[in-house]
Order: sequence, then structure tokens, then C-alpha cells
Amino acid sequence: MATDSNVERASRLDTTAISDAMDRLGIAGQCLGIKPLEHKFRLTGRAFTILYGPSASPSGTVGDYIDDVEPGGIVVLDNGGRADATVWGDILTWCAHERRIGGTVIDGACRDTHLAHQLAYPIFSRSYSMRTGKDRVQVEEMGGTVNIGDARCDAGDILRGDSDGVVVIPKLHETAILDAAEQIDAVENEIRRAVQQGMTLRQAREQHGYHSLQTRKK
Repeated sequence: MATDSNVERASRLDTTAISDAMDRLGIAGQCLGIKPLEHKFRLTGRAFTILYGPSASPSGTVGDYIDDVEPGGIVVLDNGGRADATVWGDILTWCAHERRIGGTVIDGACRDTHLAHQLAYPIFSRSYSMRTGKDRVQVEEMGGTVNIGDARCDAGDILRGDSDGVVVIPKLHETAILDAAEQIDAVENEIRRAVQQGMTLRQAREQHGYHSLQTRKK
């Protein structure tokens, strides 16, 4: 598989630097309320999107899409934040781990969390529960636009997740966002070095423009 340079760049950045870069550029992408099952979980990759809706009669399925996800891809499931109908469980976790999928992000609930912990398979979700989504929700669309924690996510967008949550880096703006995030990260490292060499934090922040790093640029 060909190297994806922007995915590699994103993998070296914290979500905080990416979030600040988005604020600077006036681009929304922070997935509010979406958290990792374990703080050590990390994910970076391009989105494979699924939109769910309420179950019809007769009911549609919760989806057998996992074989279509490329290794390294991120499964992104929009279940409208529902906590009463899970859309990811142990069979999907096992299959995704076997296929070297990069992780799963859910605006909603997952279940069978023990296996994700055991396999160190990164899941980021709004909640978890034991209650199945079968006959409660169904797949409405694959490969379209979804909403994850109030952030728009299109198929192929880069997702980056760490202990602070998840950000979506839109394809249209990914190079600009990554450029800004790398610059912010470099400045913060310079501030640390300056303090280590004897400068006060106030002086170091002032010298490197810390308080305006994320300020919207006109």
C-alpha cells in the first residue's frame, strides 16, 4: 500500500495542536464528546463513513461493511449520538483487528468493550452499553457525509485520535491544517527549551507568541 504522507504527518501531532491549527484557520473539526475507551488508544487514518437511522419495518441491517475497509482506514459511524442502540461489538472489533484497520469512531455507543481492551484496538465513542442496535437502527448510507460530535466528516477525511479525543481534518484543507499544526507544535517545543535554559515561562511565551498561536488569522 502506498504511503500517505499527510496521514503520517497527522500521526506525529497531538489533537491539541491540530485543534489549535483549526481555530487559527477558522475550520471546524473537533469531535466534541467523543472519547477513547482507554487513554492510551491512538488512531490516525482516512475515514470510511457509515450513516445510521431508525430501523424500518421490516428492519434493515446494522451493516456487513467491514470487508470493504482498507487496512489503516478508520471506521466512522454516525448513529446520532444514541446511547440506547449499539452499532459496534466484539465480532467487528475482532474482524477489524485481524484486517489491521486503524480504529473506529462512533457518535453513539459500542459494546463488548473487553475485547477492544484485550486487543488494544482503538475505539472512540460517545458511550458504551450492552444493548444491541439490531432491529433498532439500520444502515442508511455508506461513503457519504456524517456528523461526529458536531464535526462534519466526509469519506476520505483524516481522523486523528488520542487521549483528548478526536479531530477530523477535511481533505480540502488538510495540508494547510497540518502546516499550521506543525508550526504550533514547533513553537511549543521552543518554549519548553527556553524555560529549560533558564527563561521564565512568561518570558518564553511572550518571546514566541504563545497567546496568539491559535488566534484566527485574517
